[in-house]
Amino acid sequence: MQNPASGVLPSQDIRAMLVSGILQTVAPLTEGQIQPASIDLRLGPVAHRVRASFLPGSGVTVSDRLADFSMHEIDLTAGAVLETGCVYLVPLLESLDLPDTLSAVANAKSSTGRLDLFTRLICDNGTEFDRVEPGYKGPLYAEISPRTFSVLARTGVRLNQMRFRYGNTRYSGEALRALHRAERLVHVDDGKTGDSSESADIDNDGVGFSVDLRGRGDGLVGYRAKQHTGLIDLEKIGIYPTEDYWDALHTDRHGRLILDPGAFYILASREAVHVPPDCAAEMTPYSALVGEFRVHYAGFFDPGFGHSAAGGSGARGVLEVRCHETPFALEHGQIVGRLVYEAMRTTPDSLYGVGGLGSNYQGQGLKLSKHFK
Repeated sequence: MQNPASGVLPSQDIRAMLVSGILQTVAPLTEGQIQPASIDLRLGPVAHRVRASFLPGSGVTVSDRLADFSMHEIDLTAGAVLETGCVYLVPLLESLDLPDTLSAVANAKSSTGRLDLFTRLICDNGTEFDRVEPGYKGPLYAEISPRTFSVLARTGVRLNQMRFRYGNTRYSGEALRALHRAERLVHVDDGKTGDSSESADIDNDGVGFSVDLRGRGDGLVGYRAKQHTGLIDLEKIGIYPTEDYWDALHTDRHGRLILDPGAFYILASREAVHVPPDCAAEMTPYSALVGEFRVHYAGFFDPGFGHSAAGGSGARGVLEVRCHETPFALEHGQIVGRLVYEAMRTTPDSLYGVGGLGSNYQGQGLKLSKHFK
């Protein structure tokens, strides 16, 4: 990778990083771990129950901080319960030896966010969560704090994912408007948003997206998580009855939903989202100045999300929303976040939703995590 072009590294470059030693693992990779523009990170064999979240800070290792904050260790090899309201720190099976030209960023996987399982990456000398500076050499850790559902976790479970970046990868507002004219990055199917740059909310911070509170015929607009539910085994797919864990939410005549403080919601974007094969995208929360709520988890959108051979038809984004101090009336069509588009270094050799990749949310509408029936 001499004198690399700017961009997000695709799947084939991530595999090359394993050969070169830039990316290192304690155990061989598992099937589907490398995604089109990211790699899933796996929990190691031990979790530390810590008394508080922390960042190590410049010149300090995570293990140094653990000596102060760790309360006890939990063996994950046979599975262990991570309880709501607690904070855990887990060394990951992957580590890094980055060159000075390559940085990394992490994010919770889609299914992790939809379980309200707050997960962030920490590394030695770190002054920010989910960010790894160029030239970093050392271990990686996941901070995990279940907010709504207690979960059963084991060694090898994949809760977050990592992207690698050379140089300046983000599209400017002008470049993004041109990309939208060519590829139609977002649209809605009610005839109110076309595919011209003037009809989409685009600036240097990305493409705006809004919330759908009118539903798609049956009136279902989202779900609110129930409290005091049963345990969720993170490795069991499609077995948990939705009604045991979620209350269904339906539209009212105003297209409005009043959010309860502290409650966790799964909603959907009004817009269908399209990520062309030579792009990657990331959902970022909208400014907290617009109200007492937040799209709780930022998220990666892989190259090929919402893409078809005939052009981007799009798939709606799922929003994990939490209300804070006071009840808040969320309105249909209200802007709740932005999509930041980045250039890929090269087109990935596998796209989201194509071939053998485990792409659980391609073509999605409103959808809970893969664990529910």
